[in-house]
Amino acid sequence: MSTTPTINWSEDQPARPAQPAQPSASSRSALWHSESCAPPPRRVVVADDSTKAATAYQLACEGTALLWQGDFHNARQLLQAMARRIDRKANPTRPDATPAESFHLHRRARGHRARVLGKLLVLLEDDHSLTLRRAPDVRRACTEAYGPPRGGRAVSLTELLGVIGAHQWREKGVEVPALGDGVRVHPHYGVFSPVRGEYVDLVAQAPLPANPRTAFDLGTGTGVLAAVLARRGLSHVVATDISPRALACARENAGRLGLADRVEVGGPALYPEGRADLVVCNPPWLPARPTSTVEQGVYDPDGTMLHGFLHGLADHLRPGGEGWLVLSDLAEHLGLRTREALLTAITTAGLRVTGRLDTSPHHRARDTTDPLHQARAAEVTSLWRLIPD
Repeated sequence: MSTTPTINWSEDQPARPAQPAQPSASSRSALWHSESCAPPPRRVVVADDSTKAATAYQLACEGTALLWQGDFHNARQLLQAMARRIDRKANPTRPDATPAESFHLHRRARGHRARVLGKLLVLLEDDHSLTLRRAPDVRRACTEAYGPPRGGRAVSLTELLGVIGAHQWREKGVEVPALGDGVRVHPHYGVFSPVRGEYVDLVAQAPLPANPRTAFDLGTGTGVLAAVLARRGLSHVVATDISPRALACARENAGRLGLADRVEVGGPALYPEGRADLVVCNPPWLPARPTSTVEQGVYDPDGTMLHGFLHGLADHLRPGGEGWLVLSDLAEHLGLRTREALLTAITTAGLRVTGRLDTSPHHRARDTTDPLHQARAAEVTSLWRLIPD
């Protein structure tokens, strides 16, 4: 029988290293929530504007969480000070490391950074509000991310800042030139945002198969590729995803763009029932395990979605139809997958390549201190046109 995770703390126990918790009349508890499924911290102490960054950093590294009860802006400054200490100590590269080793060292360092910074907590009230001084009104942002309020809960400040940022992106939207001047899609929290436009441009520019009427967009996310296909003249586009958040996001964007009559959103699933003239899939580009909901748009454990798309494609294409695989070669530059392995997977699935369009990422890595800079600088994104062999 599962129980809802909670945290426990004492109001009269301030943030001090190496001080075991003592039961007292001021003991309190709260529900715990973590989008990355982090377990609730075993030890929680109270922190406020008097808490020094060095103390907070030491406690967090030891695994102690700090429940913030001071000024909201001071909490953000403390978080930044802790991050600077982590970054000064971080050395995630080795001169003799292979690209794959550098990648795993980098991810390990990022994971450590996230765990330490995730120890600074805030308490959301029963209505998703914050009672901290100078705190913004986060109720709408939290409702969008977590759903209707179901009682107060503790969350990490880093997660809450991500929720706030996602709300701002959702309000502002992301401009997608392939859909027209000034046209935007609006990503939801936990749904990968189409800020890298080169893969969208590839789908907007690739030659369509002869007389296409229907298309599937697998792993639709915000629904941006489904919208592009509908704008290109496809009369019926079925967009799927395994994420309920993505499905809701895609439906909302289809409605905003006036395409609800041409874009059908279904799932959770990879393939819908039936066959289509065109099947498009832009799977996560790196075969590694995601550590949070947002990372599911970047990391595909063991290439599960990639292989699922390839092995199901022939059975879901109409005669004369095509599959479009949109994929970066970053994994190849990082030594996580080889080009030979990709081509073998295509052949094993009973497919052959009938064409390929390449483009360089618009962002092009400029940060030479990035341990993955060399791989990012060489990255190419491709649209592979596939047909049954």
